Amino acid sequence: MKLLFQFVTASVLLLTASVAPVSADQGCKPVVGHFEAFVVPPGQGHCPSDPSAFCTAGRVWGGIQGNYQFVITGAIPSSAIGGVPTILFFTGKSTIFLKSGDQLLGTDTGSLDLPPGQGGFASLITFDGGTGSMSDATGQIKLRGDFDAAEGTTTGDYLGRLCTP
Repeated sequence: MKLLFQFVTASVLLLTASVAPVSADQGCKPVVGHFEAFVVPPGQGHCPSDPSAFCTAGRVWGGIQGNYQFVITGAIPSSAIGGVPTILFFTGKSTIFLKSGDQLLGTDTGSLDLPPGQGGFASLITFDGGTGSMSDATGQIKLRGDFDAAEGTTTGDYLGRLCTP
């Protein structure tokens, strides 16, 4: 029960901290596209050397175009709160390296169905800035797709909106 309380408290705090008003001088546009990523082993590339680290790297195309990296920062089995035993709830940090050279930064929250589950994947990336022209970017994209543990890949679609000054 203590773990559930900590998870709910942390979730509420993260949600409250990440909600920022969109200023009137920002232009928001809908974005739709696709993604694909590969699992990056701990200690390689951008992935921390901690053996329990889970990271991916891949690309996005469509309304947002570039390469991206993801690093998990926390996880809880859904069974800890009465959910499906194979599903893992997670949060992490995503960085999208845009073709323009700018970076788009976001907090990623979602769920992943691990083996022997069916491999479903769903996530929200909430943007909270970046570099260059994306330094004040906000918005959110919803991702849905599949996780293939044998191949070490995730693939799917995204849709949402991106707001920039």
